[in-house]
Amino acid sequence: MKLTSCANEKEVRELITRGCWPAACTPELRAHVSACRACGDLVLVAQAFRQARAESTAAARPVSPALLLWRAELRRHDAAMERIGRPIFGAQIFAFAVMLVAALGFAGLEAREGAAWATWAFWRDWLAQLPQAAAAHWRGWSSGAADTSGWSWMVLAAAAASLLLLSGAAIFLANDQ
Repeated sequence: MKLTSCANEKEVRELITRGCWPAACTPELRAHVSACRACGDLVLVAQAFRQARAESTAAARPVSPALLLWRAELRRHDAAMERIGRPIFGAQIFAFAVMLVAALGFAGLEAREGAAWATWAFWRDWLAQLPQAAAAHWRGWSSGAADTSGWSWMVLAAAAASLLLLSGAAIFLANDQ
């Protein structure tokens, strides 16, 4: 095995590096490369690397910079939405817990008072008394007197139930996006 290099190897390497091989070389240098094993191997390897590079560049379809920027912005937006969504999810759990506690409290109060509210007769009588009781209630408010009628807790319960139902609907619609 020969450890010394060819005297023309430097010139051949320079032509290959500049991309001028074989167009800019002399016929004597071409004859030398075909005869010299070191220079011939150098040209062969350089041409193989150049061909592999051309094939890989042709195979890779470069993506436009606008698409890369759009993808990066989309990832950044998704990460920000996830960070924002964590406290909202906690607030939704808190709202659900408050709604559940209120419903259980109402059910417990009604269980202690009796389950008469679950019958049709109770609701029919309550609806029949509602206009007179509402008028008396509003007269009490306008005169400054406190209304202590037996049905006023039902108005409060109906308002609380409406609030709970509306908050549940708002939570559902906020999650739907």
